[in-house]
Amino acid sequence: MRSTMTNGHPTAQGKHVRSAIVYNSRFAATGSFVNSAAPLLSCIRLIQQRHESVARNVRDQARALELGSNLISLRLAEAFLEKGELLERLPDHPLQIAVIGPTQAGKSSVVNLLLGEKLAFVSPLAGFTVHPQGFPLNVAEEQLKWLDGYFRNYRRCRPDELPADRYDCYALGDRVTRPGHPLPPCIIWDTPDFDSVAAEDYRTSVLRTAALADIVLLVVSKDKYADQSVWETMRLLEPLGQPVGVCLNKIAASSRDTLVRSLEQKWRGIRRDAPASIVTLPYLEDWETEAPVLLQDERGRLLTLLGVESAARGRPGHSERAKRLIATHWPAWLAPIRTEQNAWITWNGMIEDAIREALSVYRRDFLDHPQHYETFQRALAELLTLLEVPGLAGALLTARKVVTWPIRQLAKLGQNLRWKRQDEASQETAVLTRVVEHLFIRISETVLEKSQEDPALQGWWREMGQLLHGERLSKSERCTAAITRYHQSFQPEIDRTARQLYDQLRQHPAVLNSLRATRITTDAAALAMALHTGGIGIHDFLLAPAILSLTTMLAEGALGRYLHKSEAELKQRQYHEVEKLFDRLIRVELNRLPERLDPSDKFNIPAQTLATAEAMLH
Repeated sequence: MRSTMTNGHPTAQGKHVRSAIVYNSRFAATGSFVNSAAPLLSCIRLIQQRHESVARNVRDQARALELGSNLISLRLAEAFLEKGELLERLPDHPLQIAVIGPTQAGKSSVVNLLLGEKLAFVSPLAGFTVHPQGFPLNVAEEQLKWLDGYFRNYRRCRPDELPADRYDCYALGDRVTRPGHPLPPCIIWDTPDFDSVAAEDYRTSVLRTAALADIVLLVVSKDKYADQSVWETMRLLEPLGQPVGVCLNKIAASSRDTLVRSLEQKWRGIRRDAPASIVTLPYLEDWETEAPVLLQDERGRLLTLLGVESAARGRPGHSERAKRLIATHWPAWLAPIRTEQNAWITWNGMIEDAIREALSVYRRDFLDHPQHYETFQRALAELLTLLEVPGLAGALLTARKVVTWPIRQLAKLGQNLRWKRQDEASQETAVLTRVVEHLFIRISETVLEKSQEDPALQGWWREMGQLLHGERLSKSERCTAAITRYHQSFQPEIDRTARQLYDQLRQHPAVLNSLRATRITTDAAALAMALHTGGIGIHDFLLAPAILSLTTMLAEGALGRYLHKSEAELKQRQYHEVEKLFDRLIRVELNRLPERLDPSDKFNIPAQTLATAEAMLH
């Protein structure tokens, strides 16, 4: 007999410390609850904490409902695992009986009937009881000390001191001493309604009390026994495997059998276990005055029901029932988490596809392009400088005249300026710059498509799009600088190829001497020197008749096969270096970009954490 309160504040939720799950191999051998409960409890708390954070920030109504439903079962699972820890620590703690039910069912009156005293406050207003209230029956004071630990986020009060405007409290009434009472020493809990308007504010305390219970007594009236909220609660509690009794209250004698059959039918449609034992109580005008006199037989049946159930209370096998509870809800808990993890996987796949396409374009437009590929020709220019060609002095003098600054100054500037002019017009840097720009454009377009086609993660993809836009802007200059550094750092590979070609030529003295005696080689060497000193550009060098003729001579001579092999190897090394460039410049940073998303509405639970927990459920 209670009702709704609408002026309260939300229940204060404790903040749980995240902790990694560490699999305890001893569990596999012993089956001990202690070895398995701690890591599972840690995982449940982490999942619950992230659900709470995401739920506070979610705007989508359907997703909010999904998260809210998950939080109900997560809080129940957390409390039931903590009950398991209590069983290990204090296996002989007093029997716990939880009286639960919807509004106006008469729970407080039934608690008083069981106790034989009027201790639970009763009111004609629905939703009067909004805090768990425990009444110790034949329990010593020292057997109650653990309660504050179990209700660690709640303040203990006396029943008459419970605040109406806050729900983070529980009450413990005066100890009742009744020698010869049919029930063993126990705590009988009066609980708030689970279906009132304000139930969301104190639902956690109801779940925590229900999880603590060794026996559950469901109290329903003829007006409420068929309510959806009643059977949703009974379905939720089923995996806990607690003995359950039903008190069908306020029942007219003429409708008793019909209501009992209907309730049993409801039970069979919702739960897989056998219907609970049912005790009916008649409707009384003045319950508190008339009940002690008129309900002696009914009270006896109710106490007998609880006594029988207490004899077979379900403390043994708690760990298996806890795992069954978790397994029941595990797919629902993980559904939104997996969705987010899959988005991250999709993001990483998008990066891989974009990089693969970018490298393919780089190979097509530079490495395999007959007019654009210039790197091997630079190796040939290096080769020509290694050849001691007689009569080259005149050609070198001509090359020096082309240069617009003194040779002394060139020497002073050193190797860094060696390719400056060529870099400015390099086909490779132009291709790479264009390829990187296209890569970001492609990823941005795909992210936009994802944000439009996936409502559940629309916010996730939109935020990723904003981060990507900022990353693209900040990377523009860095990409150009990184490409330039790569281009310059590849010079030793060009020198290496030139040296290998020269060593191969030295193994063929006749070919080497023939080349040195050729006017074409002399002209080509002069062009190579002009290229080195910045007198001509790489494109002029490649198209010069002397270079074309020399390349033809080398390709058609004894060195032809080795020439092609060296070019292929140089391309392969160049491709691998560009792969490394893309890995450093793009893959590593973009793969970690989701870590910069606002964590307040993200789960961010590692897949390995969940996999470890799943292994302990089997």
